[in-house]
Amino acid sequence: MSEYLLDVQDLHTSFFTDAGEVQAVNGVSFHLDPGEILGIVGESGSGKSVTAYSIMQILADTGRIVGGRILYKGDDLSKFSEKQMQKFRGKSCSIIFQDPMTSLNPVFTIGSQLKEAVVLHTDKRGKEADERVIELLELVGINEPQKRVKQYPFEHSGGMRQRVMIAMALACEPDILIADEPTTALDVTIQAQILELIQELQLKLGMAVILVTHDLGVIASMCDNVVVMYGGRICERGTASEIFYHPKHEYTKGLLRSIPNVNNMKERLVPIAGTPINMLNLPKGCSFCARCDNAMKICLDRVPEELEINENHKASCWMNVKQAFEEGGAAV
Repeated sequence: MSEYLLDVQDLHTSFFTDAGEVQAVNGVSFHLDPGEILGIVGESGSGKSVTAYSIMQILADTGRIVGGRILYKGDDLSKFSEKQMQKFRGKSCSIIFQDPMTSLNPVFTIGSQLKEAVVLHTDKRGKEADERVIELLELVGINEPQKRVKQYPFEHSGGMRQRVMIAMALACEPDILIADEPTTALDVTIQAQILELIQELQLKLGMAVILVTHDLGVIASMCDNVVVMYGGRICERGTASEIFYHPKHEYTKGLLRSIPNVNNMKERLVPIAGTPINMLNLPKGCSFCARCDNAMKICLDRVPEELEINENHKASCWMNVKQAFEEGGAAV
């Protein structure tokens, strides 16, 4: 029996295309405790969403987990049959997708789609299922739920549709909720409401949350621990305070420099130079070295191993090894 609710060990996920193998996730490891909010952050193409989809095993036809293990309460999900995975999805782990505009079927009412999820994953039928649908809509803060169940998705705003998607994800009160960029298509005011709702539901239901996002502001306000990904690998991990106040990877520092400073809105943002790497042709060494101002010769040839900064913070960057050497310490 694993000591963690979810334990991802050396996960490798690839997509096999006509152009070659795309190593979207390349040796990712992390764990999730009950009731924890874990943030996975990185720019588009870093592998964060593919990591989430690998956990749920909802990859595209060309995608396949080629290595590693995903343990849920000690059971390896990669060895589950499709029937076992169907039971796992929804009942043990649910996901909120990033685009509420296209996540709901436009030709069925909100109520019928929610009821389908309830019937599929619980033993409630008929009137009991209808009552559960109303209860879920009330839980996510939708007013007049008796009226809403008869309406179609186009009759709801983007924020309302995302609330419906959250209600659907919570139909079975899962142990784990994965939120994949849950506020991408929403305006700033609605974004704040959705994030606040997820926090409230996490506290109320006691579930663990994996929040996948490129927005460091979201991570700062919500997460207990943070994983920073780049080029299919984890480059830094730690508590939210460690990541924000003591970043130890050049990519993380670059992300933080690109965030507007509310205390000085006239300050110019510093973008990360260059473009994301070609996942079909990964570099021999550090994935970020081509865009790093402090890159050294070793960065081109060798992938940096994870260095323990302290018990709550680890980073994979040769700059930390250099600093430890200069200070007379040793890399852990």
